[in-house]
Amino acid sequence: MKKLLIFSLVGFFAQLMDGALGMGFGLSSSTILLAYGMAPAVASASIHLSQIATTAASGFSHYKFGNVDKRLVLTLALPGGISAFAGAALLSWIPGDLIRPYISIFLLGLGVYVVIRFLLMNRVKPLQTEKRPFRRRFLFPLGFLGGFLDAVGGGGWGPVNTPVLLSSKGILPRKVIGTVDTSEFIVTLSATAGFLLFLGWEELSWLLVLAFVIGGVIAAPLAAWLVKKLPPLVLGVAAGGFIILTNSRTLLTYATWSEQIIIVIYSLLLAGYAAAVIFSVRKYIQRHRHPHTETRLKKAQF
Repeated sequence: MKKLLIFSLVGFFAQLMDGALGMGFGLSSSTILLAYGMAPAVASASIHLSQIATTAASGFSHYKFGNVDKRLVLTLALPGGISAFAGAALLSWIPGDLIRPYISIFLLGLGVYVVIRFLLMNRVKPLQTEKRPFRRRFLFPLGFLGGFLDAVGGGGWGPVNTPVLLSSKGILPRKVIGTVDTSEFIVTLSATAGFLLFLGWEELSWLLVLAFVIGGVIAAPLAAWLVKKLPPLVLGVAAGGFIILTNSRTLLTYATWSEQIIIVIYSLLLAGYAAAVIFSVRKYIQRHRHPHTETRLKKAQF
């Protein structure tokens, strides 16, 4: 009973993070399960099976709150579903941690770009006023890569798709998060089918799956509501900062430095993340407190 409660709380906070920032359920959950000594394939399979319920609840909640771009969902999810099935088959044969550091470097760079773009965005012009439709030749490879890494790494759909879409113009942050979370349902189904086919039912931890489902389903509507209410500036900085923290932590696990140095580095990153979020909140408040003054200052520059 104690383990059920603990994993339910883990599922709650993982889904709260995932639903509000567009990533985090798989990465945070797999980190905990691997720390418990669970095999990567079993951990990923258990997480994906529980995510069938949590992603369904999250997608429905985001849809109800108007956080979903319906045109993008299937365009991302179909190639993602195909590659997730292939990734599940591959992980049943080889360890998935081999490619994580290289992907983390790429995602870390995207996270830095996202934070800088939102902190330095135009003060007068509303965010994302320019509508630029995404092309399929851009979305298909993105969904394919995200689905494969999601199955192989125990979590990757959000960390791959969310920062890339956030770094593109033409879509609000809450729409990015809601669309990524909704499309993840199809990817999760495909990955789960692959794991069940190649790994089997016997290896799964059913207590773990039940606990994650309970916590995740409870958190899904709350996370969707938070995305609807949070301003784009704050949400973009929070999401970008989380990308930096998550992938920095992954890269630091491969470092040969002493534990004290790693703790100092990660503490500085946490402090920088908190400072960036606080700065974004203050900037948002100042902008809405003096909108006419900022407009006059902008006009005076021309």
